[in-house]
Amino acid sequence: MIQVIPAIDLIDGKVQRLQQGDFNRKTPYPWDPVELSLLLDQKGFKRLHLVDLEGAGEQRPVHLEVLQAIGRETSLAIDYGGGIRRGEDVERVLEAGARFVAVGSLAVNEPDRLKSWMDAFGGRSFLVAADVRQGRVTTSAWRQNSALRVEQVVDPLLPHGLEQLLCTDISRDGMLEGIRRGFYEDLRKRLPSLHIIASGGITSPNDLKRLEEAGIDAAVVGKAMYENRFDMDRLAAYAG
Repeated sequence: MIQVIPAIDLIDGKVQRLQQGDFNRKTPYPWDPVELSLLLDQKGFKRLHLVDLEGAGEQRPVHLEVLQAIGRETSLAIDYGGGIRRGEDVERVLEAGARFVAVGSLAVNEPDRLKSWMDAFGGRSFLVAADVRQGRVTTSAWRQNSALRVEQVVDPLLPHGLEQLLCTDISRDGMLEGIRRGFYEDLRKRLPSLHIIASGGITSPNDLKRLEEAGIDAAVVGKAMYENRFDMDRLAAYAG
């Protein structure tokens, strides 16, 4: 069964969501991130996708105290991304309680640096977060388009131990419009060895079923859960 991974996006220490990565279109939610994480843990979820949106903008991890508190209070396996630019950042994020470090733009712009981190900290400690628009990976919080397809980004990292890919379909993210099954079927065919986590537009059990049929291993759910498109108890059946 496909695994559901709840997402918490952080701005100013609060749970907020952006529509298609636009900071001018953000939606705050009345949740304390630590309390929400505790609830998710109690519901049986095994993993959490924690995104430091502020850190991504400032190019440094900003919400390590939140990460630390969630790691201390819950048993969730946390992947943390946002603003990780130096080896020191990787070390601090792992020490603060993250199981996995999510890296996006760096995998496109500075792959050799990422390879050195993977060799130093272990490839299994990383996942590549690839945000895709019109078949190409974007960088800098979706503001810049690269010329690279997903496999061109991740293939060179496989010999260094990369096992996981988080792929966001930008055209669907935050839109509550459902997923594009063909997008993920194509991704699965091109990257057969990776544990693929889908993100963007997942709004119903039917979306989860279609992703599972496409061979996808896990799915990140955020906005649909916060806005009751997806009942949390029902989602917990896919906790993994």
